[in-house]
Amino acid sequence: MGLFWKRKKRDQFVSLGLTKQGTQPEAQKLGPQTTTTAEEMPPAPQSSILEPVPTGGGPTPLPVERESSRQLQGAAAKTAPAGPQQPVPSRSPFATSVLGLNLTMEELQAQEAALEQEFSNRFRRAVAATRESLSEKLDTVFQGRREIDEELLDHLEEALIAADIGVSTTLHILENVRQGIARQQINDLDALKQAIKAELLNILHASDNEGVASETSVPPDVTPYVMMIVGVNGVGKTTTIGKLAQRIKAEGNDVLICAADTFRAAASDQLAIWAERTGVPLIQQKQGTDPAAVLFDSLKAAKARNSDVLIVDTAGRLHTKANLMAELEKMKRVAAREVPGAPHETLLVVDAVTGQNGLEQARQFLRVAGVTGIVLTKLDGTAKGGIALAIAKELNLPIRYAGIGEKVDDLVVFDAHSYVNDLFE
Repeated sequence: MGLFWKRKKRDQFVSLGLTKQGTQPEAQKLGPQTTTTAEEMPPAPQSSILEPVPTGGGPTPLPVERESSRQLQGAAAKTAPAGPQQPVPSRSPFATSVLGLNLTMEELQAQEAALEQEFSNRFRRAVAATRESLSEKLDTVFQGRREIDEELLDHLEEALIAADIGVSTTLHILENVRQGIARQQINDLDALKQAIKAELLNILHASDNEGVASETSVPPDVTPYVMMIVGVNGVGKTTTIGKLAQRIKAEGNDVLICAADTFRAAASDQLAIWAERTGVPLIQQKQGTDPAAVLFDSLKAAKARNSDVLIVDTAGRLHTKANLMAELEKMKRVAAREVPGAPHETLLVVDAVTGQNGLEQARQFLRVAGVTGIVLTKLDGTAKGGIALAIAKELNLPIRYAGIGEKVDDLVVFDAHSYVNDLFE
């Protein structure tokens, strides 16, 4: 699956000189920001920039745990012999960037290959439930059959629909399969399976022609790269933002989070927890503040810090579509005025477990939010992961990322070849 974030070239990391003796990176800190006299900006209170302490891959300890930890540390300090202390290893596999400055090229390549294999294995496990369900149905369909007939195709149609690939997508696949049979290109069951896999890949690749298929479409000198995240409450939007921040930061990028969902009271608090876990600064204001004002301050802060990426949380609601549309349009105008082409991506978070209901939510957001790509969460928690194909076919948008677990680094770039191969192997 390769690197997670590809806007920086590898030589930009190895030429920083941070491993030279006596060289210290200069961290640029920014104090509280206030809104300036931009035309559309309403008066806004001061933004607070939370600079959390990185805590590795583990969750933030509860207050009781912190107190117990202090007591244990105090007791240890009294009994421990004097001398240099050994650093405590982090639980996160990304404590050292995959672009580590202290590694030789051979070590770097070996580490990168190991990480790639690890995430490939995790992705395969995430679609295991869908693969087992689909394979079981296909085995039943093919069992005892030696030729392809209409009865087999009817059973095949039922199997694909049961995997949540969707009716229209399934009919599209089988129509192309029937044409292949008529042209005698498909004359046995192995050829039929290969034809189905080819059709699935065609659907996923065709969706890359719309929206934004890669962050590399934006020139690397345009910073910060602005990502707006939309989606209804409960689909894993806040968790996705935290995971995105963690994985992008882990590869040597400066990341900032903007808490522009000022409608929901707990939104900023949840983001603050993720910011502390990942060690990524958070820009937030009090509840009810104009989201565009929070975004404006965040863009100013990101430029002052020379941040590479700004991830923007937005309101997770659809019951007032007109207000949501106006709010998002205003935010986009503010972003475009501060950074050329911003927002560079508007990602819709969809819960894979909800299946076709998630697809309907996606259609609603598509009408009002100008979505450019999809993040499919909880892919590991459903036997109907075929929803990825239905989304790609019916929405004609690329699936950018997939959530494959609950850990802070359980987010991967969606890979069409891995997905299709893992479904059928």
